[in-house]
Amino acid sequence: MRVEPTKRLGAHVPASRAFSYADQIGAETIQIFVSNPRGWAMPEVDPALDEDFKKRANAANLVTFVHAPYLINLGSPTEQTYRNSLASTAYSMERGSRVGAEGVVVHTGSAVDPTHVKQAWKQIHDGLLPLLESLPDSAPYLLLEPTAGQGQSLVKRLDDLAYYFEALENHPKVGICLDTCHVFAAGHDLTAPDGVNQTLTLLADVVGPERLKLIHANDSKDVCGALKDRHENIGDGAIGVEPFAHLLQHPLTSGIPFVLETPGTEIEHSKDLNLLKTLRARSG
Repeated sequence: MRVEPTKRLGAHVPASRAFSYADQIGAETIQIFVSNPRGWAMPEVDPALDEDFKKRANAANLVTFVHAPYLINLGSPTEQTYRNSLASTAYSMERGSRVGAEGVVVHTGSAVDPTHVKQAWKQIHDGLLPLLESLPDSAPYLLLEPTAGQGQSLVKRLDDLAYYFEALENHPKVGICLDTCHVFAAGHDLTAPDGVNQTLTLLADVVGPERLKLIHANDSKDVCGALKDRHENIGDGAIGVEPFAHLLQHPLTSGIPFVLETPGTEIEHSKDLNLLKTLRARSG
């Protein structure tokens, strides 16, 4: 009988060779892009290819997540950017559903202009809520990923997620992707003696423990509070190894997959993944 890991560990992988890459690094979960991460182009959907991907992931016992393009900013004051962001989010959700993804990760975005914050929350409500309402029960979760707190970020710290959930009327299909580099950069000190517990407890208090669906496991090139989104390999950055051990031990991460977005390719990701697996085994 196959015993499932309580906390699956994996990495962001190239969609074109997702399964060979996952096999080589020993991934139990994967994250992919389904379109250009730095552009608005949305490739024509090929149902047969998406169905094949879904079947192969199931056969390989891989849990899949989709990361939406980085350009998406649903709080943008620029009308065309907002419209493109809505269309790209809808496309990512559709493709995520077709490939059998459990969640689609979207950055929480920025108001860009400090005078636009109130309108940003309104347009997020007016644009995203109808999309969420149209989703079937089988659709993936929309996973909000707080950014590093720079500029006019709508979620500068985890407390600000309360505004996002208010705008989306606490819709049940909304979850959270917690990026360790991002929250550290935003000022949540994961390296403090009780830092991991305080961060996870705050998240649970603000949105509810059931909203956490995915963790992006990334070390940080910069110190806590630097407001810089620069990922580093596990143990080689300012976060270090022990906070990841605490994350893997914490009861609020039970059943939550961890996905690497660290620098490098197969060799580096194998090293990072093996380290996380060692920490997971240590946590019991």
